[in-house]
Amino acid sequence: MSKGTIVKVSGPLVIAEGMKDANMFDVVHVSESNLIGEIIEMHNDKASIQVYEETAGLGPGEPVVSTGYPLSVELGPGLIGKIFDGIQRPLEEIREMVGSNITRGIQVSPIDKKKKWKFTPVIAKGTKVSQGDIIGTVQETVVVEHRIMVPFGISGIIEEIFEGEFTVEDTVAVVKKDNGEKVNLSMMQRWPVRQGRPYKQKLAPKEPIVTGQRVIDTLFPLAKGGVAAVPGPFGSGKTVVQHQLAKWADAEIVVYIGCGERGNEMTDVLMEFPELKDPRTGESLMKRTVLIANTSDMPVAAREASIYTGITIAEYFRDMGYSVALMADSTSRWAEALREMSGRLEEMPGEEGYPAYLASRLAQFYERAGRVITLGTNGTGEREGSITVIGAVSPPGGDISEPVTQATLRIVKVFWGLDASLAYRRHFPAINWLLSYSLYLDTLDSWLNAHVAKDWISMRNDLMKLLQEESELEEIVRLVGVDALSPEDRLKLEAAKSIREDYLHQNAFHDIDTYTSLEKQYRMMKLILDFYYKAKNALSNGADIRQIFNLPVREKIGRAKYIPEEQVSKAFSEIETELNNQMDALISKEVIK
Repeated sequence: MSKGTIVKVSGPLVIAEGMKDANMFDVVHVSESNLIGEIIEMHNDKASIQVYEETAGLGPGEPVVSTGYPLSVELGPGLIGKIFDGIQRPLEEIREMVGSNITRGIQVSPIDKKKKWKFTPVIAKGTKVSQGDIIGTVQETVVVEHRIMVPFGISGIIEEIFEGEFTVEDTVAVVKKDNGEKVNLSMMQRWPVRQGRPYKQKLAPKEPIVTGQRVIDTLFPLAKGGVAAVPGPFGSGKTVVQHQLAKWADAEIVVYIGCGERGNEMTDVLMEFPELKDPRTGESLMKRTVLIANTSDMPVAAREASIYTGITIAEYFRDMGYSVALMADSTSRWAEALREMSGRLEEMPGEEGYPAYLASRLAQFYERAGRVITLGTNGTGEREGSITVIGAVSPPGGDISEPVTQATLRIVKVFWGLDASLAYRRHFPAINWLLSYSLYLDTLDSWLNAHVAKDWISMRNDLMKLLQEESELEEIVRLVGVDALSPEDRLKLEAAKSIREDYLHQNAFHDIDTYTSLEKQYRMMKLILDFYYKAKNALSNGADIRQIFNLPVREKIGRAKYIPEEQVSKAFSEIETELNNQMDALISKEVIK
């Protein structure tokens, strides 16, 4: 344990001397108040410390004590449904102790050490185990079965294993290692946040993560184990998109990191999530969610740690064999914390004042996503888990050429570009279909064709083609007006308008429209395109364009998104029949003429 004294305080940066025995990234206790900090730079016996709490009132001469351990998180039963700050302090417990403002130097155990959990062994005495093997389970919530794993670096024979109610620190099994040493296993383990948890093999993504958001699932899908970025200016709906993905994405565990976000946005999450019914289970969404809240009024340095805390918790559940969705809202605020610390360290600034290592730090974070084969088998074959990361980016003024957005786009494979002009027109989600892209399309196409419909890809391509043709025709319309266009071009504009308003526009706060299954998305796409192709045929048979636009069925096509999921098959078949009859009647009228 290294002990030094403060020589300089510069906001969240504290410089201490006499720390030659300390290591990089060690956690330290600063001053008599026991403020938590982390060593981020060493010069001879001087350590530069990033303090995760308010440093007002600190001065030279105060003690600094190193713990000798890196910044780590506690992993075990009791994580689900909890709200932590950036360094894994439980906020609800802190509020009960000291009120709504966090007091400096307060230390509360992240996981309740007194609560007893029912441990059920899944292996017998005498079984040979290695790192990552599951030795037992705990029913943490009605939705999540917490799987207790052998910690990293331990293998041997199970000498004892117990069943019953234990705290997370009690011994639940004893392992005799190959060298004869006995190790007591508890239900809790610690892991340093800046180090990725090991796995056996990384796999290529092959199936989509279904979000229920039509513009995402249809046009720009994200793969399980993939990474996506949602950049957009102020007021374009980044946080609502993140909330929607957290609510509806078909992941088994959700980790939501509010990194430097406004307090009221985090409040929305904290108020909404417990009330929301999970579509997968019918239970509260909080029963499979971990929240990390580090709002903009909390110490800036803890912002930097929050995304590492979040991704480490996500990796822990991935190692159990779960698919995890992680929302980071927003990585720009995290980058701002990096910039502040870099400035105080007097490092040479890079572009726009961000540190030169911004891109590599972002890559380190996003590269911890992925679909993997985990360590451990238990004789039951390989376990597969995945982490899907969706990071919101807040470029100042919506300028996506700024460093954080550009560094993110070099790493991620899905870009959902939010557009201020769409948001201004109240078109939400404001994802611009001409700017956005998904590089997973080729990978996912075979899955979508096999599991949803054979013509899914061709329909999506037709949809995109109509939207692109609309943008080309808009310029002509602005110059000469819509009446100067040919009937065929007017029909294209009308079909594209239907795609935009009836399909891509989705109300996050409507009970039915908030989520659309892939089956319903397919039926909606088919309905809009059927109208377009049948109208095109009617035009070639001499039908009047105005009569086509005034067909009564058009109202039903526009309102199809409000059809409940359980009525989809019957209701859509009726609308399709109605469309066919009205189009046939129009064509036969023209033929009789």
